Amino acid sequence: MNHPIFRRDTCRLCGDRDVELVLQLTPTPPVDAYVPPERLNILQEVYPLDLFLCHACGHAQLLDVVSPEVLYRDYIYVTSSSPGLVEHFQKYADGVLRLLNPSEGSLVVDIGSNDGTLLRFFKERGMRVLGIDPAREIARRATESGIETVADFFTVELAYGIRSNYGPATIITANNVFAHADDLGGIAEGVRTLLAPDGFFVFEVSYLADMIEGMVFDFIYHEHLCYHAVKPLQCFLRSHGMELIDVQRVPVKGGSLRCIAQPIGGPKVPSSSVDEFLAMETRIGLDRPKIFKSYTAKIENVKSRLRRLVADLQTGEKIFAGYGASATSTILIYHFGLGSMMDYIVDDNIAKQNTYSPGYHIPVLSPQVIYERRPDYVIVLAWRYFEPIRKKHQRYLDEGGHFIVPLPAVSIT
Repeated sequence: MNHPIFRRDTCRLCGDRDVELVLQLTPTPPVDAYVPPERLNILQEVYPLDLFLCHACGHAQLLDVVSPEVLYRDYIYVTSSSPGLVEHFQKYADGVLRLLNPSEGSLVVDIGSNDGTLLRFFKERGMRVLGIDPAREIARRATESGIETVADFFTVELAYGIRSNYGPATIITANNVFAHADDLGGIAEGVRTLLAPDGFFVFEVSYLADMIEGMVFDFIYHEHLCYHAVKPLQCFLRSHGMELIDVQRVPVKGGSLRCIAQPIGGPKVPSSSVDEFLAMETRIGLDRPKIFKSYTAKIENVKSRLRRLVADLQTGEKIFAGYGASATSTILIYHFGLGSMMDYIVDDNIAKQNTYSPGYHIPVLSPQVIYERRPDYVIVLAWRYFEPIRKKHQRYLDEGGHFIVPLPAVSIT
């Protein structure tokens, strides 16, 4: 890929050309590209965020693909910085091992392993582990911490090399990354290559139904090329020699699917959960444009209400700040037009502090600043974590401050 972006014209899962634009968000820069002071003079390009639906298989996806080299080589997000995610991965490892019952010393490979948080729990339970992640610095630190990590993108060629050096994998995981790659067919072939005949592919992805029902549209950004549902996934996996045997709904990341697949004819009989999800998705019309038209209307209604509220409150030179410097924050700032409304953003992640937000270059500071500068209103961009934020900063409310929560419906505290 010579250019930073290209638009494909076929469905990423089934290859059909019958795709329809169903949701259009405001173009943004790469959403997690927070910049240090010395790079403020560098212009950050914005890229489209247009969601398409495939009429052939029902898969929702972005067709504009930003180069992985732009998005991931210098990636700074680490799993351990996400509230609740470490505990989630601990329970995840326990649940997978109970269900699949692999032999001690079996190989577990994690695609997109980040800082090795998930693999660490598998290792503690007697598994051999190997991480794969293209973010070079994160991979280096993970290896130094005891979780061997290959700093590369997962491909069929890499899968052959790993199988040759380490043997076949009993479990391959890919969590919140199976939606990130343009060549999902290549990843599926790589998984099939590396997987033992009696092995399992376990992956978590944001669930399209939860994204719509919970108003989690801020998960639509360039790293997330795919918005998965069970029906398209079932067809896709079968086309690559695998079958879904279990599907679970998990609350992480605004609502996700945990899917377990095996080579077709593998050791386990598919559970009833697969058919139950298929029936539910058909009932709500998850593979039809109508549901996205309603979704768009709801998003635009929230946008209108939020902007009207902020405009009404801005009289008398009130000071506004934001809370949360994440990828999803960038989506809200751009699509809701908040870039000129906030003086600064605060975030608990030390790595984000003293940087500037993508595109608008809003300063990111420590949450302590809200007690020093006393903004009148703080817009909670990290709205899914509002309750822990509110509890942590009750003092701010007691001293006369107010939180504005944009989603799932606009509210003020």
